[in-house]
Amino acid sequence: MALRGTNQEFGRPYNRRIVLESIRLHGPIARGEIASRVGLTVQTVSTIVRELEEQGYILSLREEPKGRGLPPATLRINPEGGYAVGIHITPLGIDAALINLSGDVIASVYREAPNATPDNAFELIGAMVIELTGMRAGGRLLGVGLALPGPFGVESMSFVGPTTMTGWKDVALRERLAASTGLPAFFETDMVAAAMGERLYGLGAQFSDYYYLYFGVGLGGVMVHDGSVQRGAWGNAGEVGHIPVVPGGEACPCGNRGCLERYLSLEALRRWNGTEADWVAEVAPIFHNAVAVIENLFDPETVILGGLASTDLLERLAGSTGGLHNSVSARKDRIAPRLMVARGGQHSVLRGAAALAVSGVLSPRFGQMFAAERERGRDLLTAKEIAA
Repeated sequence: MALRGTNQEFGRPYNRRIVLESIRLHGPIARGEIASRVGLTVQTVSTIVRELEEQGYILSLREEPKGRGLPPATLRINPEGGYAVGIHITPLGIDAALINLSGDVIASVYREAPNATPDNAFELIGAMVIELTGMRAGGRLLGVGLALPGPFGVESMSFVGPTTMTGWKDVALRERLAASTGLPAFFETDMVAAAMGERLYGLGAQFSDYYYLYFGVGLGGVMVHDGSVQRGAWGNAGEVGHIPVVPGGEACPCGNRGCLERYLSLEALRRWNGTEADWVAEVAPIFHNAVAVIENLFDPETVILGGLASTDLLERLAGSTGGLHNSVSARKDRIAPRLMVARGGQHSVLRGAAALAVSGVLSPRFGQMFAAERERGRDLLTAKEIAA
């Protein structure tokens, strides 16, 4: 995965994030190697490293000399240098986790809350954050990130149907999250958060270009290119669950018929009258078609299958693909399999949600760009809030 900084002064906040991420990915690592990896001067890297050290985000280590001269100091993330809370709201309930800078889940809690209203959900979230942060009393809290089903800002599709939550349309999510927790607040769709978690802490760290297929109550997906999520004009790219695949098929809450997630999702499995194994056999042809569409559209190095489904179910689906259709991904020079199963599960979403807060706080300009891109075409956040 290519991480490239800029030697221009206006890029300094972005460079902080790039240097910090390079240390997290490759540490222990020397300053010169960081500079080479991210395309910055050693002087620029040294200045950023000094700031990050003084602020306690990274640690400097020096090995015992094995010969002449003093070996260069190497850098690694200080896991206890800060914490963020990741929150995930689904139609079934709310998950939350306290996560350190290394991506370790320190503690997690869950509240059953079927189809929670915004008032109820944010009241629960406030209490959950207090419970979690109390486990690291005195620790530096960077912020809170929220993941929830999308798409956002689409009149006929946002927060509609069994795969999302009714009553959440036009809710000022960032304002409400900040007010209920007292922390800097960020939010994103659950599939983007999961893809970010996978990129930072899972299989995605191995690839520059991969597609994350999010198997949850509904179905979504995200193409990750050079470590960045491909978002589309209004930030809603990836709603593959609403691609009509069965002409005249089941009615979907989005208004179309035969949408992919009506057949391939946890909600579809719940409606199935039979065993899980029989369901996998039934939907395998549709799943094969979906993988071929994704491969021909995005040409990824691999498709990573993850989300809220159990690893066993994901493995069953992956195991059904012995006869995958021909596509641009059917190459003889492949290094990775066409389809891989993520291991992060629910924690990928929570880690990704927490990473929103870490990036937004440690690299304000990056967080601002991320929020502004997501909010194009929407009016839930004012320009003042986005710039804050």
